[in-house]
Amino acid sequence: MKAVILAGGFGTRLAEETQLRPKPMIEIGGRPLLWHIMKLYSFHGVTEFVICLGYKAEVIKEYFCNYYMHNSDLAVDLSDGSVTTLQTVVEPWKITLVDTGLNSMTGGRLRRARRHIGQETFCLTYGDGVADIDIAALIAHHRASGRSATVTAVQPPGRFGVLQFDDASDHVTAFTEKPRDEIGWINGGFFVLEPSVIDLVDDDSTVWEDTPMRTLAGTGQLSAFRHTGFWQACDTLRDKMQLEALWSTGRAPWRVW
Repeated sequence: MKAVILAGGFGTRLAEETQLRPKPMIEIGGRPLLWHIMKLYSFHGVTEFVICLGYKAEVIKEYFCNYYMHNSDLAVDLSDGSVTTLQTVVEPWKITLVDTGLNSMTGGRLRRARRHIGQETFCLTYGDGVADIDIAALIAHHRASGRSATVTAVQPPGRFGVLQFDDASDHVTAFTEKPRDEIGWINGGFFVLEPSVIDLVDDDSTVWEDTPMRTLAGTGQLSAFRHTGFWQACDTLRDKMQLEALWSTGRAPWRVW
């Protein structure tokens, strides 16, 4: 099975980090977010990736083209320019890097990558969020549902404490600090899809989360895999700092490998 990763957006809300690199290449613990996501999939046996590029595509291309060399011990003979690999510790990944346009929307990127996906069930996610999702269980849930698409549903922690009080007075009856169910279940990415769903994408301007997902839901073809563990998108500098703090203290829940 292949995992398709959307990695072409501008990442404007993280302009401090994305002026020189695409958001999936923002580093947590010295490794790009994209690498962390791929490590999760790889841990669960998914080692083939189709990465949909756009903004600063060359940064991602250069990273993977140099990955083997940067993660190997080398012997270099300057007299003849030969390079010998002495030892390497690299993942058994097969990666297809597809330029899906600078301004394509999420659905448009998926449509452009179609010929690299093939005719088998595949995974799809965003290149800017990490989680401790059991990918194998997610895939099994999708197969058991018999539906065309499965989305991972998550309940992110709220950003503020919630007050409950008596309307007739100023008496606070309850306080919950950042409740998980403050906004209910949301789209957490980490989809499993049948290739037929790409037919719902009209062109580059199609947003996957708009008409395609609404159509799937309306026709009873969208299943939800409820994930109650760790999940966090990296949308702001604050998010990045939180993820970095978890990694640096050895408490990163998404590091299941």
